[in-house]
Amino acid sequence: MAAAELRCTVAVEQPLPGGQTPRRRVMRGALVLLGRNELRQPVLRVVGGGATAATLSFALAGDAVRLFTRFAGEGRAAVRVGPGGAQILLSDCPPDALRRFLRLLRLKVVAGPREAPRSSRLLDRPPPAFAAISPLQQRDLLARRERPAEVPGTERRPTARLSAEQEAVLGAVRSGKSVFFTGCAGTGKSFLLKKIVGSLPPKSTYATASTGVAACHIGGTTLHSFAGIGSGKAPLEQCIQLAERPGVRQHWLACQHLIIDEISMVDGKFFDRLEAVARAIRKRDEPFGGIQLIICGDFLQLPPVCKANEETKFCFQAKSWRKCIHINMELTEVRRQTDKTFISLLSAVRLGRCTEEVTRQLMQTAANRSERDGILATRLCTHKDDVELTNERCLQQLSGEVHTFEALDSDPMLVKLIDAQCPVGGRVELKLGAQVMLAKNLDVSQGLVNGARGVVVGFESEQKGLPKVRFLCGVTQAIKMEKWVFKGLSGVHLSRQQLPLKLAWAISIHKSQGMSLDCVEISLSRVFESGQAYVALSRARSLAGLRVLDFDPKVVKADPSVLQFYRQLRRHQLITQDSLHTNSGADEKENWKCS
Repeated sequence: MAAAELRCTVAVEQPLPGGQTPRRRVMRGALVLLGRNELRQPVLRVVGGGATAATLSFALAGDAVRLFTRFAGEGRAAVRVGPGGAQILLSDCPPDALRRFLRLLRLKVVAGPREAPRSSRLLDRPPPAFAAISPLQQRDLLARRERPAEVPGTERRPTARLSAEQEAVLGAVRSGKSVFFTGCAGTGKSFLLKKIVGSLPPKSTYATASTGVAACHIGGTTLHSFAGIGSGKAPLEQCIQLAERPGVRQHWLACQHLIIDEISMVDGKFFDRLEAVARAIRKRDEPFGGIQLIICGDFLQLPPVCKANEETKFCFQAKSWRKCIHINMELTEVRRQTDKTFISLLSAVRLGRCTEEVTRQLMQTAANRSERDGILATRLCTHKDDVELTNERCLQQLSGEVHTFEALDSDPMLVKLIDAQCPVGGRVELKLGAQVMLAKNLDVSQGLVNGARGVVVGFESEQKGLPKVRFLCGVTQAIKMEKWVFKGLSGVHLSRQQLPLKLAWAISIHKSQGMSLDCVEISLSRVFESGQAYVALSRARSLAGLRVLDFDPKVVKADPSVLQFYRQLRRHQLITQDSLHTNSGADEKENWKCS
């Protein structure tokens, strides 16, 4: 049973008499099992790896067992057996697997030993010295009157489940192959990526993205920060020297799973340079030095940022792309939008097709009035200067006192780095009537998600004066400080504590990636990149919540080389989810799942 076993590093500290330093034993790659002994008592068994594998067992008496789960989200926890007993330290665990294991352990220990088997059965078949523990049952939950939120990382609200095609991607990742998965906006790529991060051991997994904001969403760092080679435009020898620096080299050697989100914005030449550096630093000739790649993104969205005189080169055009990626998959089930007409419209725009019907539908949205309860539509802008000017001007036009909230940063000397990765600024200024947007998921079941729109309707009278926000989903509540944690240079963890709010009269198209907006107004007259109009339009949940101003069909465009890439993708063998599972282990075979 998956929940009753865990593969991780285990350190066992056993006390010695006379106050001596506890005996410590470290077992890497150990298998931790939860079971019952012949007396039906819960037992924790640790089986070490390697030629000299040892097995240690610890009886778990409910009142004497203590769990330390504060860092379960980072793959660490501890189990103390009795007030003077051994302590089992678990580390480098896949966070999701660790949470499931801890929940099962806590409930089974609290429930206590089961009723002993009948003597007649004991005579027929002696009970085993160790048997896997049974799955959770209703009586286990009743014994504790269990609340899921008691285990860090679990939530009382119902959480979305992976679809069949998302499960297939996760299975491909677990098989150890390097995977690229794509899909149009709203197919749950970011949601799936977080599940993948939670299924891999933290110490050897590095989550990165092409932008700081995207990296923050998955709790990682930027790809450039991880690589440590600057822009990568220097000669290869110089890039290798940069990657050989202390700290940077350590990450390259420790990395077994490299995640890259928003791959469409990564330059193909930079990808080739990374691949060469990886082989040189790790001294291995395999593609990317033997690192498993998990790459995510949609090449039909925002392209790499290049100077005016430079030619855009996507990652799929990199020389090393085909030899690095074993499995290619496409998510096709749209979850953000439910209106089939709108989904069809977005599909056409994504491919750069603007028919008369698409034009008519988009031009009709100019008359939409999606504002209600004092919440206005957010304007998506192509240029960030327009965003800042719009938000500053609208805030100044409101009467009343300005309420300022300063962030608490882990390292004030690295404010610029934190600003680049955190979705909220170091200073948040609000007034009564300010249009705001949530910058973090607070309660998915109530609609308080990243991108949820609201208006400030008051401030608490207490010392902190927290803002009260009325959201379009119908919820009104005071918004408390939240904490963002992400990796900085050399893997150091940085954090910012701030209100999860930002002004929302306007937001840039680049910063809107990954968001779902309730009501949005778009001016497409200054679109300057392929895919930019599609990204903007696909932020909206529905046609009714969308208003497009000054629409011109010419702004709907897709890069010809990207369209060719997806045409080639569709010419490869189409396979079902079942056949993917049977074929994903074939060496160097490219599998394609296309719509």
